[in-house]
Amino acid sequence: MDEQARRTLGGLPLELFSTSASLSDDHHGHGEPGSAPYARGIHRTMYTQRRWTMRQYAGFSSASATNERFRLLLERGQKGLSVAFDLPTQLGLDADDPLSMGEVGRVGVSISTLEDMRELFHQIPLDKVSTSMTINAPAMVLLAMYIVVAEEQGIPSEAISGTIQNDILKEYIARGTYIFPPEPSMRLISDIFEYCATNVPRWNTISISGYHIREAGSTAAQELAFTLANALQYVDDAISRGLDVDAFAPRLSFFFNCHNDFFEEVAKFRAARVLWHDLMMERYAPKNPKSSMLRFHTQVAGVSLTAQQPLNNIARVTIQALAAVCGGTQSLHTNSYDEALGLPTESSATVALRTQQIIAEESGAADVVDPLGGSYHVERLTTLMIEEVRAELDRIDSKGGALKAVEAGYQQREIHKAAFAHQRALETGMRNIVGVNVHTMDESASPPVQTIDADLARAQEARLKDVRENRDEQRTGQALMALEEASHSDKNVMPFVLEAVRAEATVGEICGVLRKVFGEYTPPSGF
Repeated sequence: MDEQARRTLGGLPLELFSTSASLSDDHHGHGEPGSAPYARGIHRTMYTQRRWTMRQYAGFSSASATNERFRLLLERGQKGLSVAFDLPTQLGLDADDPLSMGEVGRVGVSISTLEDMRELFHQIPLDKVSTSMTINAPAMVLLAMYIVVAEEQGIPSEAISGTIQNDILKEYIARGTYIFPPEPSMRLISDIFEYCATNVPRWNTISISGYHIREAGSTAAQELAFTLANALQYVDDAISRGLDVDAFAPRLSFFFNCHNDFFEEVAKFRAARVLWHDLMMERYAPKNPKSSMLRFHTQVAGVSLTAQQPLNNIARVTIQALAAVCGGTQSLHTNSYDEALGLPTESSATVALRTQQIIAEESGAADVVDPLGGSYHVERLTTLMIEEVRAELDRIDSKGGALKAVEAGYQQREIHKAAFAHQRALETGMRNIVGVNVHTMDESASPPVQTIDADLARAQEARLKDVRENRDEQRTGQALMALEEASHSDKNVMPFVLEAVRAEATVGEICGVLRKVFGEYTPPSGF
């Protein structure tokens, strides 16, 4: 490989070694942990007093099957839950919708009704665990269902904690599970901010996600820049609704990817905290320090996992998880080694959790605060990352901000270019992946993968039919009508969605009302 190409492959120029002379006068490696701008971590003691939350993402098949996996992970030491929903649920479709055919329970758990949500959290006390839900366009509906299930357990909404992803801009940019056009989607997000600030104060109302941007092919710097630009757009929209920045900003959280370039990833996380602090102070001058304190969840890179020699993925996941810990993450999901082949088995999911536990208990990385603080290389990379992200944010600002840039297809095109460059580097040998284009070998067998019950869709359809036949149809109809009227007004629609959920309206019925009022989004091609 050409040496100069290798040294600039990640998008940031690298020296063969760094010294104090490598650092600019304004580098961001100094300062105390727990103090602004938080380069060294948001807490003074970080993991030395309390470990990060080990939050393994899980969800497949039926609510009962996923509940069984949740309880298994909790028994084996997991501290928080993270729900993966199937594609129909993510698109606001019931399991018996014709468009759901072939997708029910395939990439996550199928949730159509309040009864499904009750079963998902059966025998799990919702005041004792925090729950993250990877849901975006229908986030309001799934949060409402969670609130009602907690109420039925005797737990007030003030006592529950967790996160909804609720990040629609990155759906337009990279992931594709949007329903409504951008403007009404942003309205729903602001409604959630407003409602939860008063009624669900411990809930993180959005997890602004770079993860899927990176999975779609972006560079590390693009992941950070596009995510922060989206976050600023959410803050702008909420403030334009009349919300005070300190009323909602402390509950904003972030979700980042972590790839194999260990030092670049650590620098990315350090840069993220500095940038968020500085951007919030420059633009909004919040009075609450937590409004400018970036908290984030990390998931290691799914796109880095290979179907070839899948056991090698354990090493990849370990490197990535260690980078997230050294970078100061608040919670972490480690992928299972078999995820390039199918849904994780019980065995592979356990290995993934044990990887985190070994890092926590055996590696020493959690025994000191910011173990890479003072590294010339990491501090230099942090400064370079900040400079590159700032330049990208300026380009997005020049286009009118994240929303206008998304509508013009700017971020989509930039990700396409980066993904093409990555693939070209792989095919020409400028980038090596063990087992794919170097150190290959004949493989005769693959590990077993999780299977999905072929009768799941029929069972879900039967459950839906039973719910519809036994609910108070008049109450359901009135609740949906009230939601439609509220959607046409400037009222906050969250209370109306809650009432529809209590009246046993389904995910598809509630989203159907919003589709009727708001319409559906058709994206630009991105090319």
